[in-house]
Amino acid sequence: MAFHVRRFVIWTGCAIEPTFKVMYRLFVALSIPPAVIERLEQLQSGIKGARWRPRENFHLTLRFIGDTDRHGFEDVRSALATVAASGFELQLSAPGFFGDRKPRAVWVGAATSPALVHLQSKIETAVTCAGFPDDQRKFTPHVTLAYLKGARRDDVAEFCAANGLFSTAMFPVEEFHLYSSCLGGRASHYTIEETYGLSSSM
Repeated sequence: MAFHVRRFVIWTGCAIEPTFKVMYRLFVALSIPPAVIERLEQLQSGIKGARWRPRENFHLTLRFIGDTDRHGFEDVRSALATVAASGFELQLSAPGFFGDRKPRAVWVGAATSPALVHLQSKIETAVTCAGFPDDQRKFTPHVTLAYLKGARRDDVAEFCAANGLFSTAMFPVEEFHLYSSCLGGRASHYTIEETYGLSSSM
């Protein structure tokens, strides 16, 4: 697979013989089916100060990895190939937000799924075995609808309450992906670097 500059290049060395170090900003996630994306887009209005995410950026993060060089990229790519888990079905439901006093993001959560938690645990183990630090944050499965700037807490809470009965149809989860992220003008650009299939045995 060809390697691409995903986020930034670090310059080292002197002016005579400069060297460049390719860096990647990585995360592991589930992609969202088109039919589910259409349902999510129906929620994207009603909050002043919301920067609604474009449909191509919808995903459910399983593990944020962060910045790494080519060696780290190869290590984590190989480690994720060892993850063994079964496919399952998933449903999204119930909006929520991060940032209690100063909301910074609004999202739709995932319905309780032991299979999803099991998969995330396997991925966490693989990433740490590849040499990356443990993620101490509690896993809160969600799909981000918008990032917020200057949004009133009452408005965000009202939005979540008004859509409290929202849910999507169940959809199959048959694979997960290693993504790279590149900063863009209005939104980041995400590229799938590798796809890993899940077992068909339930």
